[in-house]
Amino acid sequence: MSIENIPQIYIKDKSKTPDLFVYDFKMTNDVVKSKVNLSMNMFSFLQVGKKQVHFAGTAVAVNRDQSLLLKKGNWLWTELLDVDASYYCKLFFFSEQKLKEFLEKHSLNKVTLKQDTPFFIIQNDAYITSYLNSLSTISEAPPIFMENLLMVKFEEIMLYLLQKYGNNFENYLQSLIVNQSSPFKKIIESKIHSNLKLEEIAFLCNMSLSTFKRHFISEYNTSPGKWLQDKRLNKAKETLEQGKLKPSDIYFDFGYNNLSNFSAAFKNKFGFSPSETA
Repeated sequence: MSIENIPQIYIKDKSKTPDLFVYDFKMTNDVVKSKVNLSMNMFSFLQVGKKQVHFAGTAVAVNRDQSLLLKKGNWLWTELLDVDASYYCKLFFFSEQKLKEFLEKHSLNKVTLKQDTPFFIIQNDAYITSYLNSLSTISEAPPIFMENLLMVKFEEIMLYLLQKYGNNFENYLQSLIVNQSSPFKKIIESKIHSNLKLEEIAFLCNMSLSTFKRHFISEYNTSPGKWLQDKRLNKAKETLEQGKLKPSDIYFDFGYNNLSNFSAAFKNKFGFSPSETA
């Protein structure tokens, strides 16, 4: 699977990347766990469809009642169509320099804070709907005015969200300008009970698959495939022992493409099939 460099793939003039950039993203096909290199922080104002993002240490899912502010980095995106077979979101990208300028002008808290969460969930409301309509209107403005107009609209949404979410939002903005690298083990252990493939976990660690495997063996003294399978099967057994779910309900969540492969791996490890779990 190729890596999408965003917002670069949306910018017509490849010679430079603007500090502020708005793009209307629409599609008519589901996209599952697309590899994205997000080089700018970004608002994703979801209007139609559903979105899920896997980060290095966590994941988030939103519907059209919510939007996201996403931190730049390597993420896996899943975008699902609505019932009318469509997906639409308005993306607003902003550079770290514009964020710093905003915080210097409006922030009451001058201390940058460390925060691990790479996203902030925004509840869509009437004001945001009106705001998005205004963004659509200025998209028709002559290019000579666009930069100044976008600066005004960027400051507007930031001030509104500061008023709406207070310190929580301000602290999140401060965290965006702190360069942090997630510890390798923290990323790995947050993905134990997911259905991500090794290649996808390696991508979230900013590593090639071969580098990831070497680093994993040096940390855990075993291969990542064997280690993850063991952890996931133990968790699957615990889940089935609770008696609320059947093997057919959970096999995909633990990294198996079909029930037959899950059942074979489960029986090989425990000596009995998952359907026999009490």
